[in-house]
Amino acid sequence: MLLRLPTSLPEAQECLSDGAIPVGGATLVWAAWQRDGFPEQAVSLREVPEANVLGPGEVGAAVLLHRIDERVPEVLRRAAAGIGTGAVRRTATVGGNVVGSTLRCLLPAALVLGARARVLAAEGPFETDLGELVAKKPLLVSLHWDDPLVSGYRKVAEAPGGPPPLVVATAVHGGERPVLRVAVRDGYDFLTGSVPCDTGADGVLDALRGTAVGALPAEAGEVVREQVLAVLERAADR
Repeated sequence: MLLRLPTSLPEAQECLSDGAIPVGGATLVWAAWQRDGFPEQAVSLREVPEANVLGPGEVGAAVLLHRIDERVPEVLRRAAAGIGTGAVRRTATVGGNVVGSTLRCLLPAALVLGARARVLAAEGPFETDLGELVAKKPLLVSLHWDDPLVSGYRKVAEAPGGPPPLVVATAVHGGERPVLRVAVRDGYDFLTGSVPCDTGADGVLDALRGTAVGALPAEAGEVVREQVLAVLERAADR
């Protein structure tokens, strides 16, 4: 297998046109390749500057999970810190987790941030939403968002051999009428809800019951309620 390491987006685009298969930290694809056979060419964005951005409002697809720090909102930082072991986080990338993983541990955080994706195809770069990113799986270059006022994250303790643990991500975004966003990973399903949060805690919880998040089982719904109340309290202190 030839691993190609472009240093610019045009070079990366050329690799895709030549049929190279995207690879991040290879933590997810290596075992499959060993089982099913290696592609002739693979391409990594680890030398492409646009894929290595890390700061307010942006993170690159080639950024290793262990590098994600206080420069990004709490919800994304805590989501990254809870993925795998330290060894995994020193190898796995943002792009590999969001696009290549079935668990997509970073996706709830990206959803409540209202993130947009900059991606690359053989035809060139373009911007898309997270729904299209997950469905069509183009080569992710970076994620971009407007920082929230406050955010929160909880990952319920994992049962050995069971389904993926429940994840609840929350964020309050400012503006003329502040908005609360909630994203939940329940098993392999992702549910979201977005409601105005200037109606008081009870009003916010009532409004959330009318979203997809309101269909959660009672136990998961209680975790959501606790997280929503906590983030609303923090937002009120700002």
